Amino acid sequence: MRTCTCALAGIILVCALHTRPARADDDPDGGIGPDGGSAPDAEPALTPEELAELAAATGADSAATKPPPEPPKSGGLNLQSMNPDIALITDVVLGWFNSSAPLQAGGHDPRENGFSLQQVEMSIGKAVDPYFRMDANIVFAQFGVEVEEAYATTLALPHSLQVRAGQFLTRFGRLNSTHPHSWDFVDQPFAISRVFGGEGNRGLGVEISWLTPLKHYVELVASATDASGEATARSFFGADHIDESTPLDFEYVLAAKQFFALSDNLSLAWGLSWATGPNASGHDNHTDVLGTDLYLKYRPITYGSHTIVSLQTETLYRRRQIPGDVLWDVSGYAQLFWRFAQRWGTAARYELGTPARGDGGVVSDPLDPFWTGNRQRVTADLTFWPTEFSRLRLQASSDFLAWQDSPTLAAFLALEFNVGAHGAHQF
Repeated sequence: MRTCTCALAGIILVCALHTRPARADDDPDGGIGPDGGSAPDAEPALTPEELAELAAATGADSAATKPPPEPPKSGGLNLQSMNPDIALITDVVLGWFNSSAPLQAGGHDPRENGFSLQQVEMSIGKAVDPYFRMDANIVFAQFGVEVEEAYATTLALPHSLQVRAGQFLTRFGRLNSTHPHSWDFVDQPFAISRVFGGEGNRGLGVEISWLTPLKHYVELVASATDASGEATARSFFGADHIDESTPLDFEYVLAAKQFFALSDNLSLAWGLSWATGPNASGHDNHTDVLGTDLYLKYRPITYGSHTIVSLQTETLYRRRQIPGDVLWDVSGYAQLFWRFAQRWGTAARYELGTPARGDGGVVSDPLDPFWTGNRQRVTADLTFWPTEFSRLRLQASSDFLAWQDSPTLAAFLALEFNVGAHGAHQF
């Protein structure tokens, strides 16, 4: 309506200007017609009041049709872009055991009959600036909160170098640096909890990695972290919180990560790892852990298929100095995973742990005095993914302990669901 009013006012104004009476200075004849009278087409002029009214109407409509003013500038800073990516991942499980004291040593393992909240993990990550990225994993349990990881990663170092600093899971082996929501099974392999602790090997420290220029993928990793923590470094200082007075009091991890594309559909990842540091058994006594891991994956990409078949195995050899002796033991696992449909998969796992041995054969281990023979555990599970944001797992296992008369049986029904932005998992 205002646009029409403006147009109408403009037309009236133009017509008025073209039909105003002629003046003497407009016409050489002084506005006199041929017969001595006034010009025949002259009409009365608009009064000053009418002209003022038209001008006011035109100006008001022009102001009404102008676009709204732009919002004030913020110096080029988009506040939304400063928000970190946040995800929440929840794992709950209904468990059953035929034993009142099952040997479940993983920090997030179900340990009793009935319902358990394994964890609620908050994953936070964002680039701080062109030079650093920040990542954190905060775990909420039923009766507490834990900062699992919180570290900064460099983004712009030359020569394919990268540094992490803060609290992080070390990159020893394959499984240690991962979180429960990326595992194929509900519980942790006992090789990890036996050697490093229920939370996996982690600590405050610094890590440097280098992607070599070789033709195939080879990454070298070195880290130095605190050697204390019953649940994170039990083969080193463990529960004894000893101050690091010299560089020899830290735990050091060296690892080599390799990747081979065997074909378009088949690939192989192979790693070698070494962790070394002091232990709490006596002055200058050290622990060394050597590990090797293998991951073979078949996933057809040359034709449409949901099939995934993977084989994952990891072996840890531990050597510890104690007063008067040197102990060694071996732990490991092998697992086979098969995704046979878009929403269905199944997996099987075998685990083995040998007792500690010294110069005189099998001895009593100060860390696990009850571990006097081989331990073997066999596990199978079936997984259903309603969507990529949730999964259901049915798992059963049989734990054969040489120092017990009968195996420990267990069954789990687990539900996992997540919301938010969560980064891709490793290969």
